[in-house]
Amino acid sequence: MAIVKMKRLRVIAMAACREELLGQLQRLGCVEIREPETAGEDWSGLLERESSRLAEAKGALAEVNTALAAMRRYGQVKDGLFVKRRLVTEKEFLGGGLEAQAKTVTQDVGERLRTLSGIQTEMSRLQARRAGLLPWQDLDLPLEAEGTEHVLSRLGTCPAGTDVGALRLELEALPAELLEISADKQQRYLLLLCHRAAEEPVMEVLRAHGFSAAAFPGVTGTAAADLKQTDRQLEELQRRREEAEAAIAESARERDTLRTYADRLTAETARESAAERLLTDGTIVFFEGWAPAERMADVSALLERLGCAWEAADPAPEEYPEVPVKLKNNCLTRPLNMVTEMYSLPAYDNVDPNPLMAPFFILFYGVMMADMGYGLLMMLASVFVLRTYRPKGTMQHFFGLGLCGISTFVMGALTGGFFGDFLTQLAQLIHPESTFALPALFTPLDDTLMILVGAMCLGFVQILTGMVISVVGKLKRGQFLDAFWEEITWWVVFAGIALAVLGVTNLVLYAGIVLVVAGPVINGKGFGKITGIFGSLYNHVTGYFGDILSYSRLMALMLSGSVIAQVFNTLGAIPGNVVVFFIVSMAGNALNFALNLLGCYVHDLRLQCLEFFKNFYQDGGKPFRPLAVDTKYVDIQKD
Repeated sequence: MAIVKMKRLRVIAMAACREELLGQLQRLGCVEIREPETAGEDWSGLLERESSRLAEAKGALAEVNTALAAMRRYGQVKDGLFVKRRLVTEKEFLGGGLEAQAKTVTQDVGERLRTLSGIQTEMSRLQARRAGLLPWQDLDLPLEAEGTEHVLSRLGTCPAGTDVGALRLELEALPAELLEISADKQQRYLLLLCHRAAEEPVMEVLRAHGFSAAAFPGVTGTAAADLKQTDRQLEELQRRREEAEAAIAESARERDTLRTYADRLTAETARESAAERLLTDGTIVFFEGWAPAERMADVSALLERLGCAWEAADPAPEEYPEVPVKLKNNCLTRPLNMVTEMYSLPAYDNVDPNPLMAPFFILFYGVMMADMGYGLLMMLASVFVLRTYRPKGTMQHFFGLGLCGISTFVMGALTGGFFGDFLTQLAQLIHPESTFALPALFTPLDDTLMILVGAMCLGFVQILTGMVISVVGKLKRGQFLDAFWEEITWWVVFAGIALAVLGVTNLVLYAGIVLVVAGPVINGKGFGKITGIFGSLYNHVTGYFGDILSYSRLMALMLSGSVIAQVFNTLGAIPGNVVVFFIVSMAGNALNFALNLLGCYVHDLRLQCLEFFKNFYQDGGKPFRPLAVDTKYVDIQKD
């Protein structure tokens, strides 16, 4: 597997065939359109960016997504973790009937939503009004009343801590009366009656105690009468709201239609976004782009059929940073795209890490998980989800890692693990004298040291593999001396250590040490020759030791997963009841399985990115994003 070779495209087409050109390119799904940095000095004053209907397409898509969200909310329908994709024909997907039906449903749901919004606003206003009237419902006096010719009537409030009795005593010398209508935790609701001539002194006394006049604009009659009217209005609004919500719920029958149309609008949005990158003078359109060399036959046939003038060329080395990267993978390595993309795509002139990483990633995952039951669950989940829901993108890659399930199952068979020691505990519950146990080549609890050594040996093999890849790359670039001093010298040291441990000879180790010392002396300058020796020794010795030690996590996760599973099985077996055992054991193993799914993935990812990639990987690649039909809800069967 390798990085797909790209061709730089320059295309000139008649403006009249713009729509057909973009549509056919999107159907091909293998051309990334980019706005030219320059169209040439002779054209610089003639071409300008093409207009598009991007805003219109985005607006329509937003309306459809809003309608779908309303259907989920009011229709009590859920998408679940995965969306089951429908298979539709290309004719159905692009047909006018779909658009007309979807627009009708979208407009109807939109009207209902606007009605609901208006109702909610009015209900909020009435509820606030009701809350303001409720404390005055026992007042048998019109709220708009302001008294008589000589007597002032005024409603108001004071803080809840106000002593109304003391306040009345202060008002005894004035022609005024203060009545408490009601009270709550925040305020006291009061009615003031006083002679109009004494209004000012009375108000001065009241203001000193936090008195605030209450106003009810637009309200007539008593509070009790107005509350009844408000309650009737709220009941009517509630009825209208339920009718609108029921209508939206009823429209959920057309959800599949809206989903299909949403995918179509997504495709139109991508096409219009690409249209904005075209340059035009009104007669012709011009664009640059990238296409895989292996698809150039299809691209050239399309461009020739549409009468376009075009050229395709290999990118020059100075253009490599701008070349988009597409990884060419098979079913074994494609799921590893998730790992590579999470880290960073390789540079265009680097190597595809997926086929190099896949054996290690899959093996390490199985070593850490190491349980036949968990592996079986992973394989079944992978097959079920991929066949039933046909996910795309990251979820497709994630469930494509079913090979990790196979590795987990195999390592579980080697360690005798099936949901920990589930079968052993079950056999002892049924027959206490039973000695049944699954056969095992080694077990995490009994052979911990051996597993630790094996894990570090696997790590050493992966590190050596990374060094080999680095040497091959440097030799291809003519950097033999760099490869010799950075990697080959240390291979001699590693070989010398192995031969010395086996008692064969020490000469190879001595030769390696001489080379390690000679490197900085030959390549360094001045005092740097001396410091380079110590720097090289320290960095490489501690670096390789730390890297190899990092692989001890393979043993640690295998051990922890096995122990946790056995602990839950033991807890379930304590009551001596098979049913209780099943419940406790399955609950505990489900938790252990979930934790290990994430933990093993994270630690496996760390080993690849930090210990393996650093030996040869050059990141910085830009992802290849062709103009294509990218659907979420449907799969399109081409006519």
